[in-house]
Amino acid sequence: MHRRGTSGRFGHWSGMTRLALAAALMLSACSASAGEDTPYPETEMTDVMEQTCQLSADFSQPSALEPWRIVNDGVMGGKSQGTRFHEDGAMVFAGTIITDGGGFSSLRAGLRPGTMAGGDGLRLKVRSDGRAYKMTFRTSERWRGRSVSYQKPIPQTPAGEWADVTVPFKAMDTSVFGRTVRAADFDPSDAREIGIILADGIDGPFRLEVASIACMDGG
Repeated sequence: MHRRGTSGRFGHWSGMTRLALAAALMLSACSASAGEDTPYPETEMTDVMEQTCQLSADFSQPSALEPWRIVNDGVMGGKSQGTRFHEDGAMVFAGTIITDGGGFSSLRAGLRPGTMAGGDGLRLKVRSDGRAYKMTFRTSERWRGRSVSYQKPIPQTPAGEWADVTVPFKAMDTSVFGRTVRAADFDPSDAREIGIILADGIDGPFRLEVASIACMDGG
């Protein structure tokens, strides 16, 4: 595979000046005692343009992976393993799911509220193993004091083939620690965290390559 061309840490940011390139991802705190109810990051990116979705990440450079961190089911006593690394111009999310006692592995990164304002969904360029991955998001929405997880499936694609997929923000599933709960509709302008999770109930290895993630603007 040929490596993609780059233009800095986050690659090409369509339609923005370099002054506005700060709408990127920041590290989501991953306390082992917090599990799904992980606190939001204390640090934020700056210079978010109002009402224009600016989430855009090109993983052609290794530095683009820095905001992303792994959260495995060890936070609830499970034994699944996951990691992320850079390979051939993409972020690779890989590991092994063990359903006994847990059954999930995830990637998470924090967002400054407003980063996804005005967005209708996400566009991703991925190469998967055919398993059922989901995008996850968190806002300030809470249920009985716990942070609500918003989830939407990433369309499954043929294993081993690069594909462009879209993930709309409408009709998301809402849960707390895996339990379905009622919550307000997802508000992109209030997004505090973005992630990818695998929790398909199947034991065994997994691998998902992500070349880019970008917003689909509303309008």
